[in-house]
Amino acid sequence: MVTARETGCLCQPINQSQGARNLRERLPLCKWRQCAYPDSASIDPEAHPGQSQAVDSADIEQLNAAIRDVPDFPKEGIVFKDITPVLGDPMLFRLAIDGLIEAIGSQRVDKIVGIDARGFIFGAAVADRIGAGLVPIRKKGKLPWRTREMSYALEYGEATVQIHEDAIREGENILLVDDLLATGGTAAAALHLVKQQGANIIGAAFFIELDFLDGRAALEQAVSGVPITALLNY
Repeated sequence: MVTARETGCLCQPINQSQGARNLRERLPLCKWRQCAYPDSASIDPEAHPGQSQAVDSADIEQLNAAIRDVPDFPKEGIVFKDITPVLGDPMLFRLAIDGLIEAIGSQRVDKIVGIDARGFIFGAAVADRIGAGLVPIRKKGKLPWRTREMSYALEYGEATVQIHEDAIREGENILLVDDLLATGGTAAAALHLVKQQGANIIGAAFFIELDFLDGRAALEQAVSGVPITALLNY
């Protein structure tokens, strides 16, 4: 049972599975979300797109403490940053999304571009919070419609990412969101695809940045003039 907060429309206990569905039919999206999810951050999708709860140093410490180091994964010599404890904690996940939204500032965002695969998690949450669309950029062969593609170098060989050719309209404001900025190759390829479709890239926001891999410098060199932000740095 979820107790509704005061919304100026309908305030009574609602059942999450049945009552929330009925409530959705009777209320605008912003009011339905406030009633159905009273403990969630009070973000009105009809308000300013940059609206979110401010993230402070104490919040960053909590997020850092939750990240789990997994040695020798996915191969020997690599220390993997496991973000699943953050994803599994509603409060921490909300803080992560709040921090990513701060990259928007006062700008309007039409669509969030999320990179395969963990970028979909953060990108979808940001898009939902601010009332924007979501565009997935996927590994080659994973999208069903006509695509554009861009290849980028790996340590050995290369990889290719794709986007649907009709996913972004010319002149739309786009924010790239991903979980990790490492070497910057995937993000650079994704931003090139966005630019090919005539969009305005307002920034690239990452949950984690691995500073020692110099991905920021590589990304700035590949796509100049794009603001880059990261919530956690290692």
